[in-house]
Amino acid sequence: MGNNRDKLEEMVVTVEQNKAIIERFVEEVQNGHNLDMVEEVMSPGMIDHFYEGQGLPHPPNAVEAFKQFYTGMLQAFPDLQVVVHDMIAEGDRVFTYKSFQGTHQGEFKGIPATGRRISVDVMDVFRLANGKMVEHWVVADWMGLMQQIGALPGSKK
Repeated sequence: MGNNRDKLEEMVVTVEQNKAIIERFVEEVQNGHNLDMVEEVMSPGMIDHFYEGQGLPHPPNAVEAFKQFYTGMLQAFPDLQVVVHDMIAEGDRVFTYKSFQGTHQGEFKGIPATGRRISVDVMDVFRLANGKMVEHWVVADWMGLMQQIGALPGSKK
């Protein structure tokens, strides 16, 4: 009986530790714009399904690929902030529903700065092992972002 309770307690601790890692990632990296901290929470061999969803090959080093992507986001939206609306953890996975919010102050995907505010809904699933992200899936409203900066039909002028 005690053995099952020990396993349950260990699982709860691991779930809480995994949530804490993702909370730290959001606060220190995404909101604090501290890209030097990425290595502490992300495995270099992480499989990031974001690239597959964009029709791109998986990068050989997910840490460097994330840094390049996020640097581009910060150049376009230097005041970028992430608001977590919900976070759920179970086993080795953490789900987040969040919004990326900022002002379009630099070029993004060839679109010059518009000064428009954006808010993009994002849902992530992270799989963690040994205190680091090892796999990532994401669904983001990129079309909504492009509409908000006036790059697509239906955009507010």
